[in-house]
Amino acid sequence: MTDTPTFFTVLTPTYNRAGTLHRVYESLSRQTFRDFEWVVVDDGSTDNTHESILEWQARADFPIRYFWQNNRHKKTAFNRGVREAHGELIVGLDSDDEMPPDALATFKAAWDSIPPARRESYVAVTGLCARPDGSIVGDRYPQDVFDSTAVDVYFRYRIKGEKFGCMRTDILRKYPFPEDVAGFVPESLVWWAIARAGYLSRFINRVVRTYHDTPGGLSQGAVSVGNNAQGLYLLAWDMLQHHLEFFRYRPREFIMAAARYTRFRLHLKHSGVATAVQAYKLTNPAAKFMVAAMWPLGYALYRRDRRRGVA
Repeated sequence: MTDTPTFFTVLTPTYNRAGTLHRVYESLSRQTFRDFEWVVVDDGSTDNTHESILEWQARADFPIRYFWQNNRHKKTAFNRGVREAHGELIVGLDSDDEMPPDALATFKAAWDSIPPARRESYVAVTGLCARPDGSIVGDRYPQDVFDSTAVDVYFRYRIKGEKFGCMRTDILRKYPFPEDVAGFVPESLVWWAIARAGYLSRFINRVVRTYHDTPGGLSQGAVSVGNNAQGLYLLAWDMLQHHLEFFRYRPREFIMAAARYTRFRLHLKHSGVATAVQAYKLTNPAAKFMVAAMWPLGYALYRRDRRRGVA
């Protein structure tokens, strides 16, 4: 039974979230579309997560598959879940969040609305997030049904705020999160790489996730410098190396990326792991000029981090 293919794999990486994981289970139990499995990848929890999963497995009317691993950060847990998934599409649902009852049905209808002859060029359906009070997180899309790439939506259309979607399992397997990067890896590095390969997403103005801003999750603290300098450096590098053509749409963000490039590279040199980013060098002449021009600000930000003790 557990090897039976499903349309969706709902994938939840988790770490010591037994107190909130019930939100995921309960929202899955309420889904009107039932062709799914729940894959939970436990990133080394020491609480009673496993006991909770065993209890739910005994009474759920949908497959629940549980995998435990030593603590290696969310990126490796997500990659593990993608490898284990039986679903055609993956819904990555955090261990403290939930979906409205029609979320999977909404994803399925939106995916089916893409003409079959064009579907191979699409990777995802992405909708909106709402807070528990019903207010939308961030911006809506320009149209209720809007086809574009993740790169264009972020840079050209300047859509802000938390979003949520489902993605093709086969494409996620081709674009795993880099596990050789220490600490936090920004999701944008993967989503933008997929977009650069030419894959479209169907964006819809429908709420498909209830977002809880809960401290202590796998992604919390991700923007602190400390052990996350590699991922933050790579995000700045990626923007400057691959997306400078969008400078006129978000000039301030690119200017700050040039400063952050220096800021986090200095952190890496100070930490003694600069070799981890040797393969990621700027070759774009305009990007090199921007980094040089913003070097004083980048250095000042680095020195501020050191004074605050976050290096």
